[in-house]
Amino acid sequence: MANNMKGPGGEKKDDDEGYIPFQGIDKGVVLQEKRLFNETPLNPKKCCALMTKLLYLVVQGEKFTKTEATDVFFAITRLFQSKDMLLRRMLFLVLKELTPFAEDVIIVMSSLTKDMNSKTDYYRSNAIRVLYGITDSGLLGQVERYLKQAIVDKDPAVASAALVAGTHLMKKSPEIVKRWAPEIQEAVNSKSNMVQYHALGLLYEIKQHDRLAVSKLVTSMIKSSVRSPYAHCLLIRYTSQVIEEETGASAASFYTYLETCLRHKSDMVIYEAARAICSLKGVTARELTPAITVLQLFLSSPKAALRFAAVRTLNKVAQTHPLSVTTCNLDMENLITDSNRSVATLAITTLLKTGNESSIDSLMKQISSFMGDISDEFKIVVVDAIRTLCVKFPAKHRTLMNFLSNILRDEGGFEYKKAIVDSLLTVIREIPESKELGLTHLCEFIEDCEFTYLAIKILSYLGNEGPSTATPSRYIRYIYNRISLENASVRAAAVSALYKFGVKLEPLREAIVVLLRRCLHDNDDEVRDRATFSLALLTKGRDRAARYIQDFPVPVINLERALHEYQRNPADKPFDISHVPVAVQPGRRGEDNKQTPAAGRASKPAAGKPEPSSAGGSDAGTKDVYATLFASMPQFAHLGPIWHSSAPVELTESELEYVVNCVKHVFDEHIVFQFNCTNTIQDSLLADVIVKLDLSAVKEVRLESTIPAPALQDNVPGSTFVCVRKPAGSFPIGTLPATLKFIVKDVDPQTGEADEPGVEDSYTLEDVELNTSDYMQKTFTTNFQERWDETGEDFEVVETYALSTMKGLQEAVDQIIKFLGMQPCDRSNEVPAKRNKHILYLSGQFIGGVPTYVRCRMKFAEGAGVQMELTVRSTSDDVSTAVASTI
Repeated sequence: MANNMKGPGGEKKDDDEGYIPFQGIDKGVVLQEKRLFNETPLNPKKCCALMTKLLYLVVQGEKFTKTEATDVFFAITRLFQSKDMLLRRMLFLVLKELTPFAEDVIIVMSSLTKDMNSKTDYYRSNAIRVLYGITDSGLLGQVERYLKQAIVDKDPAVASAALVAGTHLMKKSPEIVKRWAPEIQEAVNSKSNMVQYHALGLLYEIKQHDRLAVSKLVTSMIKSSVRSPYAHCLLIRYTSQVIEEETGASAASFYTYLETCLRHKSDMVIYEAARAICSLKGVTARELTPAITVLQLFLSSPKAALRFAAVRTLNKVAQTHPLSVTTCNLDMENLITDSNRSVATLAITTLLKTGNESSIDSLMKQISSFMGDISDEFKIVVVDAIRTLCVKFPAKHRTLMNFLSNILRDEGGFEYKKAIVDSLLTVIREIPESKELGLTHLCEFIEDCEFTYLAIKILSYLGNEGPSTATPSRYIRYIYNRISLENASVRAAAVSALYKFGVKLEPLREAIVVLLRRCLHDNDDEVRDRATFSLALLTKGRDRAARYIQDFPVPVINLERALHEYQRNPADKPFDISHVPVAVQPGRRGEDNKQTPAAGRASKPAAGKPEPSSAGGSDAGTKDVYATLFASMPQFAHLGPIWHSSAPVELTESELEYVVNCVKHVFDEHIVFQFNCTNTIQDSLLADVIVKLDLSAVKEVRLESTIPAPALQDNVPGSTFVCVRKPAGSFPIGTLPATLKFIVKDVDPQTGEADEPGVEDSYTLEDVELNTSDYMQKTFTTNFQERWDETGEDFEVVETYALSTMKGLQEAVDQIIKFLGMQPCDRSNEVPAKRNKHILYLSGQFIGGVPTYVRCRMKFAEGAGVQMELTVRSTSDDVSTAVASTI
C-alpha cells in the first residue's frame, strides 16, 4: 500500500495532490512497447500496464491513425490465448475502445463468438460488449441466435450486456432487433434491477414510433410489478410523454400512477415523479401540490444531491406557478447559507421569483455576499431572476439596476456580461422611467468593455434612445471616447451613433459635425467612409438625413436573401422591395427558397407545374411560387396578382383514406380554392376529382369555374381548383360546406390498368372558412407607436373579450396572431416570464391597400383566463370593424 503512494522518484505523495501516474506519457513510446504482446511467455502484469496506458491515451483524446490503431488491435488479439482474468478484462476494454479507429476488426469475430459460448459468465458478458461494436447488419445474422439466448440468460451481467448490445444495434439493424421482442418482454420481468431497466429501455426503442403501442406498453408496465428503481424512472418518463398525447380519463389514470410514485421507497423514483409532474404542460396548481410537498421535504435532506435537485426543479416551477412554490420559501431561506454554492444560488433566485417587494433589499444583500464564489453559469441564473423581479416590481428598479451595474464591472465571461447587458436593456424597454439611469450604467460599462460585440450593441442602442432623453448631450462624451480609444469596429459604431444624435438634435448638430470631421483621418476605411457619409448628409443633405434612420420596410436579413436570389435568377423586371417577405424566414442562405409540398403528403397539381411552399401563407417567396403556378394555367392567367395565399388548412384527418387540405388564394375580384388531395387506398384510382362548395351562405360570391384533377393514383398527390368571383376590393366572410366528388376505379396490381367505368362516390369534408385573416398581408415596422399615432382615431374600433379557455398570456398572444394574420411589432409576441399583463402590437395591410394596426391589452388571472381589450386603427371603418370582430 505504501508503495502505491509514491511517485516516480520514490517520494511520498499527498492524497490531495491528485497524482496521475501516466501524465505526460508519449504515444510513440507506448506504441513501441506493443512488442510485449508477442513475448513468450506472456507477462500479464506488464501487458496490463501497457494496455492501461493505451486506454489513458484514448480517454485523453489522443488521435490514433488507422494504421496505428490497426497494428495495436492485431497485436492485442494474441492475448486471447491467456487465461489470466485481469488480462482478459483489460483486453476486452482496449478492443472496445480501438474498434472505431482500426480496420479489419472483423478478424476477432471467431474469438468473441467462442467467448460468448464460454462457461465463464465473465467472458460472455464482456465479449458481447465488444461484439456489438464490430458487428454490422450483414454479420448480425451469424450471432443473432447467441444474442437472443443471452437476453434471457440467468446471469444478470450477460443479460444486461445483450440488452445494451440490442440498444446499440437498433441504429444499425432495427428490423433484426425487433424480432427479439419475445425475449426482451421476458427480460422485462427479470428480478435483476439492471436487466429490467435495460429491457424496458430496449422495448421502448422498438415501439417508440407507434404511439398506440407505447401507450399499451406503459399501461401494462404500470399494472405489473416493476422492481427496479431505474426501470421506474424510465417508466415515469414514458408515462409523462403519453400524458402529453392523451386526453380525458386515460390521461388521468396515468397521472394517478405518477402520484403513486411520489410514495415510493426510492428517493430517485420520488424525485423523478415530482419532476415529471412539474414538467407537464398545462399542469394546474392543484395537480402540482403533491409534487411540491415532496420537493419541500427534499430541501431539508442531508444529501446535497437531493437538495440541489429539489431546488432546481422548484426554480423552474416558480417561473410559471410562483404561488405554488411560496409554501417552500421558509425552507429555501435556510438554504441561502448552504455550503454548496450551487444550492444556495438556486435557492435565492427562486426566492426572488416568489418573494414580495419588501424582501428584495435583504435578498440583494445576501446575493452580493457570494456572487464571487459561483460560476458564470449560475451567475446568469441570478441575473435572469433579477431581470424578472425588476419588471415585476417597477418601484424597485433603481436598487436592482444598481446591483446589475456593480456586477457588470466585476470579472466575468462574455455570456455572463451579455446576460447583464440584455437585462438592463429589457428593464429600460419595460420601465420607461428607468431609461436615463440604465443608459448611464451602460455608458460607464463601455468605458472599460473588453467585448467588441457588447460595445457595438450598446452604442447602437445609445444612438437610437439617447436623443430622446432629457439631457442627451451627456452621452456624447462617452460615444466620442470610443472613437479615440477602441478598435475599428467599435469606432465605426460610435460614428453611426453620433450621426443619429446629429440628425435628431438640431442644437447639437454643429458640435457633432466638428467631432465627425476628426474621424476623416482615421486609419480604418469603414470609419472614414461612415464619417464622410454622415458629414455629407448633416451638412449638405439635411432633407434626406432623417430618411436613413427611419424604419426599414423589411427585415434586413430577408432583403439580403432576396437580393442573393435575384442575383442567382435575374429577371427582366427590376428588383422590387415590395416582394420581400416581412416575416423573418428561418434557414441558411441558399436554402430559403427551396420549395416543399404545400401539404406535406398532399399537393402536386400536375406534371411540370411548380409546387408551392407551405412555409408561411403570406410570405412573398411563397406568393411568387403560387404566382408562377397560376401563370402557367390558362384558366387563371387573367386573375391578376395574388393579394394573399393562406397556409394549408386540413379538411380531413391524416389517417383517413382520402387526405385533403385547402389553400385559399385571394385576388382583387376572385378567390381560388386549391384543394390538395391524396388517395391512400392501395390499388385504386380516383378519376375526375372535384370539390363542390356550397356558396349559399356567402351571398357576395358566385362560382366561376372548377378545374378537376384528372386522376389520383394511390399515394400520389394531386390538386383540384375552384374559382369564385367577388366584388372588387370586398372581403366576404363565412363558412362554405365542401364535398369531395370522384369516380373510384380498381387497379390491377400486376398490370397497373384501371377497371372501367368505375363507380361515382363522394366524401364529406370539413367546412372551408373564409376569415378576415385571408385578406390581410403582414407589414413590417420597427416603430409601432409612430405609425399608430399617424393613423389616428378617426376609424378606431375598440372591443373587449374574455378568453376563458386560455391557460396563459403566451398562448393568447399566439392565437391572436394566428387569427388576425398580422405581423407582431416591437417583439411584443414574446411574453416575459411571470407576467400577468401584456400588450401585443400588430401591423398589416388589408385588401385594397388599407394599413391596419392592432393593440391588444391583456390581463391573465388563474382560473379566469385572459381578459383582453382589442383596439383597431385603420383608414377604413369597415376594415376596422371587420378586424375587431375576428376574435
